[in-house]
Amino acid sequence: MIKEAIFHRPKNNYAYAYDKDTLHIQLQTKKGDMDSVELVFGDPYDWVNEKWQMKSKEMLKSGSTDSHDFWFIEVKPEFHRMRYGFRCSDSKETFYYTEGGIFPSAPSEIHNYFCFPYLNNIDVFNAPNWVKDTVWYQIFPERFGNGDKNFNPEGALPWASADPSPTNFFGGDFQGVIDHLDYLEDLGINGVYFTPIFKAYSNHKYDTIDYMEIDPQFGDKDTFRTLVKECHKRGIRVMLDAVFNHSGYYFPPFQDVLNEKEHSKYKDWFHLRGFPIVQEPIPNYDTFGFVGSMPKLNTENPEVKKYLLNVARYWIEEFDIDGWRLDVANEVDHAFWREFRKVVKDAKHDAYILGEIWHDSMPWLQGDQFDAVMNYPFTNGAIDFFAKQVISTDQFANTISKVLHMYPANVNEVAFNLLDSHDTPRILTLSHNDKRRVELLYLFQLSFVGTPCIYYGDEIGMAGGQDPGCRACMVWEPENQDLKLFHFVQKLIKLRKTVPSFGNKGTFKFLQANNIDNTIVYEKKTENERLIFVLNNSDKKKWVSLQELSNKTCQELLTEQTITFEKDAVVNLEAYGYKCYKL
Repeated sequence: MIKEAIFHRPKNNYAYAYDKDTLHIQLQTKKGDMDSVELVFGDPYDWVNEKWQMKSKEMLKSGSTDSHDFWFIEVKPEFHRMRYGFRCSDSKETFYYTEGGIFPSAPSEIHNYFCFPYLNNIDVFNAPNWVKDTVWYQIFPERFGNGDKNFNPEGALPWASADPSPTNFFGGDFQGVIDHLDYLEDLGINGVYFTPIFKAYSNHKYDTIDYMEIDPQFGDKDTFRTLVKECHKRGIRVMLDAVFNHSGYYFPPFQDVLNEKEHSKYKDWFHLRGFPIVQEPIPNYDTFGFVGSMPKLNTENPEVKKYLLNVARYWIEEFDIDGWRLDVANEVDHAFWREFRKVVKDAKHDAYILGEIWHDSMPWLQGDQFDAVMNYPFTNGAIDFFAKQVISTDQFANTISKVLHMYPANVNEVAFNLLDSHDTPRILTLSHNDKRRVELLYLFQLSFVGTPCIYYGDEIGMAGGQDPGCRACMVWEPENQDLKLFHFVQKLIKLRKTVPSFGNKGTFKFLQANNIDNTIVYEKKTENERLIFVLNNSDKKKWVSLQELSNKTCQELLTEQTITFEKDAVVNLEAYGYKCYKL
């Protein structure tokens, strides 16, 4: 066995408290290198005749990537503390892997073993429970619905009368959202994520002028309060977008810096590298990217910190919003986010805190900062496989298995699983306008672990390329909507809500990933229920042999047909076809 490939640390995703009584332990080994792994463990204070008392329990191989196998076990130490190691075996040898090294037999000295000192309840990662059962809908307010033309910005165009551009306006507003809440409720949505709504110069509003004011084109605070109340009446939670990494060019403190230069009382609100302020060839102050109109805020400055934390509290206490999505979250200091969490949770204990981070986010997901991040590793894997078809079946399985093992299970359960957004081309465009691929994307997303998000209009077949193409006006004429796709998504959301193993209560595992046929098989399972999904990601008919269905009678959930399989269970799939069998 390749001993140097074994990895474990008694923290983060490798050893963590799942709840107040339960520990999850994970071990990483070289792929295909071991036949079995057992956890050897015991209470550190349990000694008899000067000998530490330990027991063993077999670990489950929970998944694999192209390089590694992952072994998993759940244990409930009676006294909430544990020392442990791993007994690793193949057909030729057995050894013990511990913090102190690798031993041919169980080491007698307890200091050699990994230590989980004590399971303190306050240390359990504790995201809001309601998020696990939420299906989000992302709304770009300027483009969703124009409900009150009195708020139209100057020069607003008639709805959908032109292609979207970085500078044009169509008058989308809060009343336009209120007018279509019944549509969202009918689809099955119970969470709405709004891109920024605060006063700003642009149509996208990521260049904030005033964090305490609604942008006039959307309405006023009374209208927003009504919107939140109407959402809550329908069981729909509301999450706002907070742009705390940077402000807009017309943010009054930055304007003061431009005018007063080194004499400005706000000069320490930003990261300035000299005077006078210049934007060309690149700004001499820190910005989002190199965008001069988005100066980076100094969140270490006490005045900046106080201002932004007041913003975080204000919109929860005054308007009863349910969460914050945090733009460019990885570029803001960790100390700020720790204080942000305390303020937000004090204002509303079950508010959802979601960071926009596109890479491995474990440093932000340890219970002291965010509840979740936008799960772009999931997004990229799903898009590359189903939509673009640029990765193989086993590459996709490797990617998703890696996603599942990057974080603790209680983090994965609230991960924000999106397929596209205002920052990416739409899924129909990415799928080369093949709606069969879009259906596969939705089936996989809505049956996966986490909290899924639908970008407005995707569910009725809207297309669009990279920004600004993905920010077109919502299509409201039924004759121009793909109602077949709408009803398909609606059915998946209903299954997610009514079949426990379909949604977040079911554990996920790949059963097959066939490169030749381009088919995948995966299961979702609870203690009392098992679902088997079979997906054909190709433009040809496929036949998939499934020993798991041999001599079984089960229900196919998408057609609601009852099917009895023979001993040689074979599933016939049309091009881009799919099945979901409930055992």
